[in-house]
Parts: sequence; structure tokens; C-alpha cells
Amino acid sequence: MRLDKKDMLLYAVTDRSWTGRQTLYEQVESALRGGITCLQLREKDLDDDAFTAEAIEISALCRRYGVPFIINDNVEVALRCGADGVHVGQDDMDAAAVRARAGKDLIIGVSAHSVEEALRAVEKGADYLGVGSMFSTSTKSNVVRLNNDILLSICSAVDVPVVAIGGIGKSNILTLKGTGVDGAALVSAIFSAEDIESECRLLRSLSEQMVNE
Repeated sequence: MRLDKKDMLLYAVTDRSWTGRQTLYEQVESALRGGITCLQLREKDLDDDAFTAEAIEISALCRRYGVPFIINDNVEVALRCGADGVHVGQDDMDAAAVRARAGKDLIIGVSAHSVEEALRAVEKGADYLGVGSMFSTSTKSNVVRLNNDILLSICSAVDVPVVAIGGIGKSNILTLKGTGVDGAALVSAIFSAEDIESECRLLRSLSEQMVNE
């Protein structure tokens, strides 16, 4: 699947911490109706069989809405479920190894925290970068916050789409305006919302304002 920078505009990353009233599948569909432009399925605690079964269902859902579907970290699950791509961190499988295993058609996203990491990821085959953490976040511990100058430097240094991540929500997303970033990746701002569809409509509008200078 060809990746466009517009696919980064409102990038949702799942977290089943907020399931209960809705299943994860129902939450994802609400987010898709609300206008997310990319979905990453993140499951750190499921075994590969359960992860694959869930991914097959959600992949089909994303395909129905025409939204790229990305698997976090697990290349084998991404290949088994027919995902559009896989996202890896600095401590996960090397981007070059992912490309060698997955072939040329799988989208590869890589987390980056500096210009050096960003350039190295692109050199090794990254199709887009996730840059952060931009703000304090409850999703990950021991993260180092980046400032807008670093984000701007990374966006200026690479020729692939860049999505900002980490503690981003409706109260701070517009502070990223002017950095050159192509969109925002959100976790709790989407999946902890009482009305996910409505919240995504608002976040989509704010993200559009963020990237349009």
C-alpha cells in the first residue's frame, strides 16, 4: 500500500485499557467513523495466535474504511493478517531486518527521538517516523520528552512523513503547529473518550489546523 503523508494526520494507536463499555473492535470502528486516517494495533500482552486472530478482524474493518492498518512491533503477525505495515521502536527489530523479512510492499514505521535516529531509520528503509514523546504520557514509563525544536529538526532532515506521538490531546495538539509534522498519533485521547466518534471528529479538525500553516 502506498503511504501518503495525509495518512499520518490522525493516527490512532489502540490500548485495551479502556475497553469494557465497548469492545476494542467497536472502539476502533467508532474511531474510523470519526475520521482517523491510520490505525496501529498495539498488543503487548496477547500471544501471537490471539494477536493474529484479532488483527485479521480489525484489518478487514480498516480495509472497509480505506484506512492503513499497522501492527505494532510484530512482523510475523503483520504478515499473517495482511496488514499494510508494521511499526518498530529503537529496541525492536531493526528496520533493515524488517524490510528483508517483509519485502518492499509492507509499510515500515520507526520510532525516532533524534535527528541521528531519524536519518538512520530512513536509510534502513523506514517509510514514516513516529517522533516523541512530545508530552508526558501514561502509556509508557521512563520516556524523555522532546521539544518542538527537535521535532522541527527531524521533520526538516527527512523526506518521509513524520507523526508526533506522546501525550497529545485536544488541549495541546495545536502547540505542535509550525514544526512541519504531518500529523499526530494518539492513544488515550481517543480510546478513553466517552464518545470516541465525536472526539475523533474534533481531533481531526484540530490536526488539520496543526498541519495547515
